[in-house]
Amino acid sequence: MKRMLVTALFTAVVFLAGTAFAMDLAQGRASGAVGEKLDGYIAAITPSADANALVADVNARRKVEYEKISKENGQPVSVVAKVASESIIKNLPAGSLYQGADGSWKKK
Repeated sequence: MKRMLVTALFTAVVFLAGTAFAMDLAQGRASGAVGEKLDGYIAAITPSADANALVADVNARRKVEYEKISKENGQPVSVVAKVASESIIKNLPAGSLYQGADGSWKKK
């Protein structure tokens, strides 16, 4: 069950990272404007109109995908998002920011 959930999440993450906003998300990560949170969503590290718009777009898309996976696997959305977060953070490119267990921002 967990393996199926992880596979579905990985597929969703690859899809979400590879769609129209990929350049923006990659740029946001590379510049340090956004970081990956432990809850499966991103946050603006350096708030700006562009960073805030990117955060809203990416998080809205992720929420839709997490809800879909949640229904398919009978898991709460929060569990799906947490599992996705682990996969996303594990696969971040070097130099990307992510939220550590203590809540602080760390660089990969």
